[in-house]
Amino acid sequence: MKIDRFYSVIIGTELLNGRRKDSHFEFLNARLVERGFSHVASFLLKDDPKLIKECFELIKRDERAAMFCFGGIGATPDDLTREMAALVFTQGESAFEPSAKRIILERFGEEAYPNRIQMAYVPLGAKPLANPINQIPGFGLENRYFFMPGFPSMAQAMVLEAITSFFDRYETVHAISVEIQAPEERIIAFMQSLPQEIEASSLPSMDLRLVFSMRCERLEILQESYANLTSYLQERNLTYQTL
Repeated sequence: MKIDRFYSVIIGTELLNGRRKDSHFEFLNARLVERGFSHVASFLLKDDPKLIKECFELIKRDERAAMFCFGGIGATPDDLTREMAALVFTQGESAFEPSAKRIILERFGEEAYPNRIQMAYVPLGAKPLANPINQIPGFGLENRYFFMPGFPSMAQAMVLEAITSFFDRYETVHAISVEIQAPEERIIAFMQSLPQEIEASSLPSMDLRLVFSMRCERLEILQESYANLTSYLQERNLTYQTL
């Protein structure tokens, strides 16, 4: 099964009440777009265990999903990500990851107990993601679900590690955009006729113009769809310009 549908989950009540601003989405999205990957959804969640669990379950149901989750893997009571990840992805089973446990003990000694040591207690089978800032790792499951701290300086290095290790294949995505002098409703029928390989979008404006865009990995399908579009517009005497 091809893993090519990417999700981001950003957890933190402080982002929703305005105490902090998110920068994870922008960084991850840029890395995915430059590699031709599809970022299909992004979720910004409060520190709510039921909500987090349901979001993970939703993503797990997508057989082609990969997920980047930010936040909630610290040592305070509102850090719920590890527990919810275990419930959803490893049937509730967790264990101390040896390298993470060693790093925490070396850094904090006896002060690692009883709280900090819990940062090494992760879903069973999790593999560490290196943290260049304070060395306490994030973790990944099945080479497709990745869990990182809420601190961007730590998380960004983990994003790059995960992408380059498991998804670093640059796929060419071909695209074309056309400006059309018409209201959006005039091209709905054409959009409905497009093959499923085409990713289409329409950006209307208030002056009855729109920019219609198509993207596809297969150039021949895009070229055929573009030819069909121009024929469709000409048959209806609609003015257009390829951008």
